[in-house]
Amino acid sequence: MAVITTGKTFANGEQLSASKLNQVITAATFNASDAVDGSTMTLIGGAMAVADGGIATAKIADSAVTKAKIENVANMKALGNTSGSAASPQEVAILDENDMDSDSDTSLATQQSIKAYVDENALTPSYVGISSNSSLTITQTDTSTTTHTYPIASFVGTGFNAAKVTGFYVQITASCRRLSTKTIADVKATFPDGSDHILLGHSCDSPEDQTSESRGTVFCPVSIGQTNLVIKPTLSGDTKTTTFTIVGCTQFV
Repeated sequence: MAVITTGKTFANGEQLSASKLNQVITAATFNASDAVDGSTMTLIGGAMAVADGGIATAKIADSAVTKAKIENVANMKALGNTSGSAASPQEVAILDENDMDSDSDTSLATQQSIKAYVDENALTPSYVGISSNSSLTITQTDTSTTTHTYPIASFVGTGFNAAKVTGFYVQITASCRRLSTKTIADVKATFPDGSDHILLGHSCDSPEDQTSESRGTVFCPVSIGQTNLVIKPTLSGDTKTTTFTIVGCTQFV
């Protein structure tokens, strides 16, 4: 079945002329409705333009378009869509930044840069000694509960970083003397959830008039970003002394 409709038809006995022959060719049209399924058309030269919607049901054969026939992609780019909604593919940047400095939310990172960043910034707990604070050592000998607040930023130690601290080591000595009643000396700290926890519990029991002492080093956790370390002895009875010193901390390095 023909797919080309000529621009001129002849009647029996009609005289042939050059102008009528030209009409056959110049006025010819492509008749899509008469196209045969499975037929092919080859262009010897030039290009063929298809109007929008002109190919409605046809498809490109699988693997017919090779990567070499796609528009060139710029160096360190990938095709994707980061517009936030459906859109045509666009070039997305591939960043090779070991420090992730650009902080992009629309770019990709190379495997090498991710590994380099993780290796450089891996968080490993490390012990750091505390050498100075305005109220580093407290000795309390009263019968009340006194709260001692240590500004974490005021601590001094080699390599100390207040922003990376996860907890402090506290050395505590608690002593008491039992007279007519049991005497208790508890040292508490305010934990990250706001509750009070006993770091060292000490009691003096019979016989009477006996002085007892307890010592220990305990770990008091803090949250990243916490500004103060709060410690308070709870003392009761007639004779008692509690001394506590912040000696070190653990922090991520």
